[in-house]
Amino acid sequence: MDMSGTRQEHWEEVFTTKADEAVSWFQATPETSLRLIRACHLPKGAVILDVGAGASRLPDALLHEGYSNIVVLDISAAALERTRARLGDKGHSVRFIVADVAAWRPDFTVDLWHDRALLHFLTEPQDRTVYADALRRAVQPGGFVLISGFAPSGPERCSGLPVVRSGPDAIAALLGPGFDLLDAFEEDHQTPSGGRQRFVFTRFHRRQIQGQ
Repeated sequence: MDMSGTRQEHWEEVFTTKADEAVSWFQATPETSLRLIRACHLPKGAVILDVGAGASRLPDALLHEGYSNIVVLDISAAALERTRARLGDKGHSVRFIVADVAAWRPDFTVDLWHDRALLHFLTEPQDRTVYADALRRAVQPGGFVLISGFAPSGPERCSGLPVVRSGPDAIAALLGPGFDLLDAFEEDHQTPSGGRQRFVFTRFHRRQIQGQ
């Protein structure tokens, strides 16, 4: 069953009816993601892809730090338009892609794949397989992968949808051979309403020679 249309309708409604601060995943500054990106020691011209970006403040922060080749992808056109409007003239150097990552075939390569709280919404095995295929197609050898989502002790649902809670081993298994786990830890995210959600954060490095 193709769920992409249903997913798109859901997220378009979210980003056309709720303010940024009204959604549980909102972060004024994505400090943990930034710390993990800095740990990769990428040149400022590296291609950084934020999948499932929504209206995240990550591109703002990356631009502030001097990165100049940023791509943001989301299933919701409304979410990306919100980011485009917020960035104003600064956003001219950001590439915006409206796509469902569970049905996307990238036609370019990236130095870093960043996913905060997208993968855990893909509950169907075939969608997760397509996600992993897209990731392997996009991330070049020597590149990095940052994936975070609800930890095994985290919430079972988010934004009215079921999620798949995963530990580092499950994420590593999805990526397959050729990716070395560099960092893995859990951290609580405090929601705007004051609640806490347990997240797992992972950072992988793709080996220079694929398949080893």
